Amino acid sequence: MPRCKDVTDTNLELEPYQIIIRPIVTEKGVFHSGANNTYTFEVHKLASKTMIKEAIEKLYDVKVVSVNTQNRKGKKRRTRKGIGVTRSWKKAMVTLDPEHRLDIY
Repeated sequence: MPRCKDVTDTNLELEPYQIIIRPIVTEKGVFHSGANNTYTFEVHKLASKTMIKEAIEKLYDVKVVSVNTQNRKGKKRRTRKGIGVTRSWKKAMVTLDPEHRLDIY
């Protein structure tokens, strides 16, 4: 049986504004931005850590130290017509160099 080609094997060309979808503003995120200089973003599902790093550096003109990612699974939700599922998404926690800050909150 032939193996299916993984989607991440392709050379995907995304612009920085396509990689970073939106910043995630929560109480926990605001706390981490002040204490650890770490900011949270929703990113494109197929974006790698290096792509996310380059996009943040290009869009916000800052120096990124590290990128951690999570794939968040969609949750089941009851609706009038039956059971639905919310969409799955990818979350990136970006740690900046101590000299740099973002004013997104």
